Amino acid sequence: METQFRFSPYRRIILFIFGAVVLSTVSAQPSHKANTGNISRKWLDITYASKSPAQKLDIYLPESGDGPFPVILSIHGGAFKSGDKGDYQVVPMLEGVKRGYAVVSINYRLSGEAIAPAQINDVKAAVRWIRAKAKQYKFNPAKIAAWGGSAGGNLAALLGTSGEVKELEDLSQGNETQSSRVQAVVDWFGPTDFLKMDQQLKEGNVKNPQTHSIPNSPESELIGKNLVDAPDLVKKANPETYVTSDDPPFFIEHGRIDHLVPYQQSVTLAGKLESAIGKAKVILEILPENDHGGPGFTTPQNISKVFDFLDKYLKN
Repeated sequence: METQFRFSPYRRIILFIFGAVVLSTVSAQPSHKANTGNISRKWLDITYASKSPAQKLDIYLPESGDGPFPVILSIHGGAFKSGDKGDYQVVPMLEGVKRGYAVVSINYRLSGEAIAPAQINDVKAAVRWIRAKAKQYKFNPAKIAAWGGSAGGNLAALLGTSGEVKELEDLSQGNETQSSRVQAVVDWFGPTDFLKMDQQLKEGNVKNPQTHSIPNSPESELIGKNLVDAPDLVKKANPETYVTSDDPPFFIEHGRIDHLVPYQQSVTLAGKLESAIGKAKVILEILPENDHGGPGFTTPQNISKVFDFLDKYLKN
């Protein structure tokens, strides 16, 4: 399977409302809770570490079977300062429950509580917890994928590329003997190189572009300083920094008219991954009529493509 620069013309109006919810959620606006009443095997608000009340997760298992089930780790977006493990961002991931996956949706410390690398520390702690609790919750500890959008896409990609990078791993949060590596990554419109975003948005000629290189931007608040004053901190939050030949396969999608995170961020990341792990393990799709989220991401056809990718690496 080679890297694909597809321009998928999905226009199903029936999913417009959900697409709008995704858009508002990753833009740090209030969002609706996901309806999980039809899932009977679930555990909610489980603590995976003890540094913050934010360090909780929800577990959803298929209706039947003893597993072990491959795991989808759902990482919510929200500009690193909002969002929740139970909001509508988890809906696409929950399709996995019908397809034989365990879905683990996590919260992590937001930028108002702690600056980077607290967020990736928490995500890695959650992966270690999943492996430590694999027998109890019927997880397959050898088959874990990370899937997130926007800020969650950044964290999913960072988790995928950073492997055992010690500076991003806070082993004091527990389960220090477990690995935090994942076997696949789904990155929906995640930012990577924060310092290039303003110029790329200008070059992309999108409407109402957000400005990032200012003190109160979400990315500046994440690292605790204005981006332009802290290039070293920006580099540490960039998944591209850690790309190596042992990284897992990536499925990356981005809206061409994204006015918050420029699509070029995903193009560059995909190119670096191709060089490191090979074109066969990297899929990049640019959705021409989609902004930051939107209905093109959540059509049945697109969700099926995501699961075809996950099945290849987590089931076969």
